[in-house]
Amino acid sequence: MKSKSPDHLLFYGSALTLFIGICANLTHHHSLAQNVWALGGIAGLIPAIKWIIDELRTKQMGSDILAVLSLLGCLLTSEMFASSVISLMLATGRVLERWAEGQAERQLKSLLQRLPRRAHIVNSDGSLTEIDAENIKIGDELLVRSGEVVPADGVLLDLAILDESALTGEPLPRTRTIDEQVLSGVLNAGTQFRFTASNTSQESTYAGIIRLVQSAQARSAPGVRIANKWALRFVPIALVVAGGAWLFTGEISRAVAVLVAATPCPLILAVPIAVVAGMSQAAKHGAVIKGGAILELLARTEIVLLDKTGTLTHGGPAISAIQTKPGLDEDLILQLAASVDQYSPHIVAKAIVSAANSKKIDITSATDIYENHGHGITGVVNHQVITVGQIESERPHWFTITHPLLVAVTIDGVLSGVIGLTDPLRAESKEMVSELRAAGVKDILLVTGDRMETAREVADAVGITNIHASVTAEGKMDLVRSEMAKSKGVVVVVGDGINDAPALAAAHVGVAMGARGTTAASEAADVVIVEDSIDRLTHAISIAKNAHKKALQAAGIGMFLSLIAMFGGGFGFLSASAGAIAQEFIDVIAILWALTTLIEDKGAN
Repeated sequence: MKSKSPDHLLFYGSALTLFIGICANLTHHHSLAQNVWALGGIAGLIPAIKWIIDELRTKQMGSDILAVLSLLGCLLTSEMFASSVISLMLATGRVLERWAEGQAERQLKSLLQRLPRRAHIVNSDGSLTEIDAENIKIGDELLVRSGEVVPADGVLLDLAILDESALTGEPLPRTRTIDEQVLSGVLNAGTQFRFTASNTSQESTYAGIIRLVQSAQARSAPGVRIANKWALRFVPIALVVAGGAWLFTGEISRAVAVLVAATPCPLILAVPIAVVAGMSQAAKHGAVIKGGAILELLARTEIVLLDKTGTLTHGGPAISAIQTKPGLDEDLILQLAASVDQYSPHIVAKAIVSAANSKKIDITSATDIYENHGHGITGVVNHQVITVGQIESERPHWFTITHPLLVAVTIDGVLSGVIGLTDPLRAESKEMVSELRAAGVKDILLVTGDRMETAREVADAVGITNIHASVTAEGKMDLVRSEMAKSKGVVVVVGDGINDAPALAAAHVGVAMGARGTTAASEAADVVIVEDSIDRLTHAISIAKNAHKKALQAAGIGMFLSLIAMFGGGFGFLSASAGAIAQEFIDVIAILWALTTLIEDKGAN
């Protein structure tokens, strides 16, 4: 069973002592009530002092300092009921804030879980020995089976079909030939292959990305609480009013009454409630924001860096064109290709089968299946020999399409159709870019590990002019830090791959496309888009701006009413206990206003 945090224990203890004290007072056990309330006040004072010390260590001054001063004043002047109320408000604010933050520690467990733990060494006699990946030595001959992740960098001894999208952003599988380099962390999308290790797993590309994420997270600065910003203005005012009341009347009770009335409960309660409400609204619309400080930052977004693959595009191959030999039908070519490709594990074959299914084309069975991995697959369909794969003949006059990936379909050895595949742009990407600019974002960058030609095509389609192509994971992180250094506003990074994780961790706010993206990216990010739609980003920013505005308004209303109560205490109209009760009414007003965040949901559909 999970143990309760100190903040939760303080909340339950403060609520219990306040309730027991009220019951004792109502039954005329006044002495007991005073003692119980004093216990509650002391219980709140001790952690509050620690909070102030912690804030001072980070060179901050928070709203807690007024609460500590009012608690001390109440205990010294025997205003025990007021001290118990303040203690409960402090505890409630802390619990709300912790809940808003969600205890979202950006752990690396998903990255580490994906890192292969075991590897297969090929012995001199051809047999296999399974070893711990950490025991891989330079020069070892290793075997990677279909669907496994490559455990170390190396040089290929066999042809290999690799899904490198997690590292490079290239959405289409790559065929790598003998003597080409293979990187750790890529997925074997074809049949098994052998390679010679060129380094250990600890020094591999994938392990380096893990270290980059760790470094980026360690250097990321935390957000500043809204309550602390207001406290910088409000605390000096409260101290001046309290000091003035004591100086002119000679009654310390007047100063205590002012401090109790000044206890920043609207900051402690209303601000976290507005933030929590905003996070709730964002989650409702497909974006999980991992903490109140993140929501505050998101509301001040100025620069956005967008990944291409899986962010602006769908992140996988899809058929965009089919050309056929004159007299043949496109659906026939797709049917024949899918009938053979249904027996292949290749990612392109799966895309062709999926396209046939979506068009409700009947896929028939094939016989005599033979797959030459990396080249194509052959089978017999309706007494015809069908081959689907690379283009090996000269292009006939009807073959005019140019796509990043072209698949030939031959019937009895004659080229009869060509299927063009691309990584399709998300339908909402162009509108999302326009909405970001309308929301006040000053600059939008397209940053991808893909080639410049492909990146420019996507950028032109969505209206982005600032393009950075062929960028490595470390390069993305360096670019993010460069933008953060020259910008006064908040820099947001959006991505979905393992290669995006360091940049997501380094940015002011990292946004991961969690519906399709890697768990590593989601763990490193501050915001996770759980629906497979990039326009959730603009909705999240809109909701964050609204929640931030409501938090500021709630704080302003509460502080204005508290100021009136402070002068009431200073002139003797309110005692410390009456001031504590007045603060409860002020809290209700501020909290109700904060809750309007749930009602006003402009920009989220």
